[in-house]
Parts: sequence; structure tokens; C-alpha cells
Amino acid sequence: MKPTVKEFYKDTEVLSEVNRLSSEGVDKENIYVLSHDDDRTERVADNADVNQIGMKELSLGTTVENIFNKKGDELRNQLEEFGFSQREAEEYEEKLDDGKILLMVAH
Repeated sequence: MKPTVKEFYKDTEVLSEVNRLSSEGVDKENIYVLSHDDDRTERVADNADVNQIGMKELSLGTTVENIFNKKGDELRNQLEEFGFSQREAEEYEEKLDDGKILLMVAH
């Protein structure tokens, strides 16, 4: 099943939404963040105590392929592995290019 996605520009908005979801009973183990900048993704994930899309969510082939990919290709691959179609991954990657942070809840 495809994750639910919300888009934010500010880190603080992501933190507020994580707190809201958590208070509604959503397990933080099912919440992921992704941005175009690895450092920002890591910082937001750490501050919100949620996940990043990592090796456990990706196949070995995608993990190895991403080592040689440009950032946009890497992000699209991650999104596709996470359950989005190629078209959806392209659309979300464009939003990441615009500075948005994606907050995704896996079901």
C-alpha cells in the first residue's frame, strides 16, 4: 500500500505534524521524512525521532545503483521503492527540488 504524503517547507511544521500524528496513535516507526538535502533529512528525522528511507527500505540493487546516481535519480529510486509510481516519484522529486520536505506515513 502506498504511503500517505504531506509536504512542508519548514522543519518546524514537520515536527508539529509528527507530534500530531503520534498523539493520534500513529507509530513513529511508520513515519519517514525525505528532503533533497541529506543533512536536512537527517536533522529533521533526528529531531522528530522518525525514519529516513534507508537500506532496510530499499533493495540491494537500488542501494548499489544509488551510489552512482545523481541526487535526483537517487530520490526518484527511493520513492519508487517506497511504493510510488515512476510518475509520482518524478512529481515528488520536483517538489523536493523546490525545497519541500516530504513526510510519509507507511501503512
